[in-house]
Amino acid sequence: MRARLEPVDPVFLKGLREHVHETLRRAIIAGDIPSGTVLNERQVALELGVSTTPLKEALRRLEGEGLVVTEPRRGVRVTFDAEQAHEMALARAALEGMIARTAADRIDDDGVARLRAFVAQMAAATESGDTERLVLLNESFHDAIHAISRCRYLQRMLVGQRIYVHTARILILSDADERARALAEHTAVCEALARRDADAAERAMREHVVRSAHEHVRTAFERRKEPQP
Repeated sequence: MRARLEPVDPVFLKGLREHVHETLRRAIIAGDIPSGTVLNERQVALELGVSTTPLKEALRRLEGEGLVVTEPRRGVRVTFDAEQAHEMALARAALEGMIARTAADRIDDDGVARLRAFVAQMAAATESGDTERLVLLNESFHDAIHAISRCRYLQRMLVGQRIYVHTARILILSDADERARALAEHTAVCEALARRDADAAERAMREHVVRSAHEHVRTAFERRKEPQP
């Protein structure tokens, strides 16, 4: 039984198609619409408070992203599951690891200072439990490493995963223990880069991405398998 979708806020009507797409994509990635669910277009449109026109466009985009598939005589079925999340994480870990390795060779003192400033801000947000700010700082930290690396091609390869990563971060960083683990891992990445230790930077980044993805899978998929009281 999937979670009921909330209607789209009227403030978003200007970009209705984009917001319908975003709402569905977040719900799928968060596991609120389980893999295997066949989406009834009329029902989903009714839940969102929109017509089927922007919904059909959103579903086409989701199919292009590999989150749903259109099946003849059945409709649109959700395909994003734990296995796909793991696969995406492995791809991201490889890319982020190579970016971190290259950044270790190219970082200067200003770059080190910038990353340490982000880590200090993340520590404060972790202490206060400010998840929203922590998600933004987390993304800024990774973006800063990307900029330092100057790996434009690898960064382009990561573009398609950004919404997946953003949604997963919101989900897992709501847990206090996960916030503490993430801070320790980001600190390890930062210090490896500060030492210009390419091997350690790549290893720390890969381990961070893979472990975070495992937590997302556990939160979004495995917990929903547990019997409800």
